[in-house]
Amino acid sequence: MRIRRAIGRAWLSAFGWTADGVPPSEPRYVLIAAPHTTNWDLPFTLAVCWSHNVDMRWMGKHTLFRGPMGVFFRALGGVAVVRNKGRNTVQQMADRFAETDRLVMILATEGTRSKVPYWKSGFYHIAAAADVPIITGYLDYAEKRGGFGPPIHTTGDLVADMDQIRAYYTGISGKYPENFGLIRVKEEVSEEEMAEIKAAREARRARR
Repeated sequence: MRIRRAIGRAWLSAFGWTADGVPPSEPRYVLIAAPHTTNWDLPFTLAVCWSHNVDMRWMGKHTLFRGPMGVFFRALGGVAVVRNKGRNTVQQMADRFAETDRLVMILATEGTRSKVPYWKSGFYHIAAAADVPIITGYLDYAEKRGGFGPPIHTTGDLVADMDQIRAYYTGISGKYPENFGLIRVKEEVSEEEMAEIKAAREARRARR
């Protein structure tokens, strides 16, 4: 951990960044990684977490962990997940939380660097199923700082809980702000708008 902490601090210092505040005291939580607009987000997120001695984990398809590369990905915090109709990802992660006293699971809620109409809601359902808080992790490229927000506990009122998350990210700028879309999950999108989103996707596929 000392080596990782030194690497994290050296990386941030080299780019003129700072790691804000104090990491969460909770031993188990789901960490949101946002905004996600560039490949640079990964090394900066690692640097912020390592500089705070936060041993984060991330989910990856189980096939990534086969062979020699599996050792490498696990060393970087990877956790294998079986993604098929017979294995519920949310429940797999909830089970993983139940099996350990300490776990920080980081999720890029946008799922891609491009602008998206809504976030993937897996982070919320994993936190609810595992009964652990959500921590709003952030990278602010305008201010060259990264850190952690206060814990948000799921209440069952998804919209109210998301309102807290939306409020926290106000004013935080990704490297490419134009690629940071609306902060909402799929369950908050109306049927009419969802139909429009699907139609637009199909039109883009047809043009390729």
